[in-house]
Amino acid sequence: MQVKDITNIIEEFAPLSYQESYDNSGLIVGNANDQVTGVLISLDCVEEILEEAIATNCNMIVSHHPIVFSGLKRFNGNNYIERTVIKAIKNGIAIYAVHTNLDNVQNGVSFKIAEKIGVKNCRTLEPKKGLLSKIVTYCPVDKSEEVRQAMFDSGAGNIGNYDECSYNSEGIGTYKGKTGTNPYVGIIGQFHQEKEIKIETIVPNHKVNKVINSLIEAHPYEEVAYDVYQLANKHQNVGSGVIGELEVEEDEMDFLNRIKTDLKTDCIRFTNLKGKKIKRVAICGGSGSFLLNKAIAASADFFITGDFKYHQFFDADNQIIIADVGHYESEQFTSELIYEILNEKIPNFAVRLTAKNTNPLNYL
Repeated sequence: MQVKDITNIIEEFAPLSYQESYDNSGLIVGNANDQVTGVLISLDCVEEILEEAIATNCNMIVSHHPIVFSGLKRFNGNNYIERTVIKAIKNGIAIYAVHTNLDNVQNGVSFKIAEKIGVKNCRTLEPKKGLLSKIVTYCPVDKSEEVRQAMFDSGAGNIGNYDECSYNSEGIGTYKGKTGTNPYVGIIGQFHQEKEIKIETIVPNHKVNKVINSLIEAHPYEEVAYDVYQLANKHQNVGSGVIGELEVEEDEMDFLNRIKTDLKTDCIRFTNLKGKKIKRVAICGGSGSFLLNKAIAASADFFITGDFKYHQFFDADNQIIIADVGHYESEQFTSELIYEILNEKIPNFAVRLTAKNTNPLNYL
């Protein structure tokens, strides 16, 4: 098992192209071709996690938070970031981070929190733009089903909870093969008209090349005509936060006490209660204050996240209850999620969860 085998599994679930522009997800330390003896999963990658990896014979760490967010100019060991990177290099330990791409993907971090606290029927709270393209191609009628299926099989045609979506229209294609060609139909040097199907389908940007290669392989023509258009559509399954519903309405204080237990937190900071039953809940793992207006617009009764600042609580404006459960507490199940992703694909490989609590905060 090589480092790239591990990262490929993770990136199939949470493509690197889904990370935010400020992020540094991906392989931070190590070589993709290095052999892996074991994988240690953690929320953070700090010195004590490196020590645990060494003690447990794990030469790869997969963490949620990147140890390096911006460029390092010196490696002198003057801070915990430099010390961690130096120790990893000395001990031949690869460090990989799956951060905001795991936040943004369907069934990612916020979906995991929802699962833990019993929020059902979840959908992405703020879907992202700029992640989708449309591929259009033209092929003979008798090969249209084969070409279309090849595109679907390589990742095209998904819209929300629907697969194999396409639009098909009939038309006439024209061409004249020059000397040296081998046309599928028609005669070299003669103008030819052929009934064709125009196939239009949607594809995530990171799968465009794969779909095009499959399209060309399945297509009968020597020269395959296709167009790729960047779409402004939102990707409904990729974005920030989630919103869903409780199966049964709950009293506000009962709900607060329950999530305090379910999320194993010693402290919840929350805004004024409204004296009504709770049904619709918005969630964002980590720092989610930027989604407050989206949660309000979605008619959420509660917004669960972390890292709200004092003045930001006023923005609830009695329209919603903000429940700040803490950054670590809102992401603590991310390690479990990463473990599940890897264990599903490589159940017999040495993948383990850290035994360390890396929360830098203590509560009195």
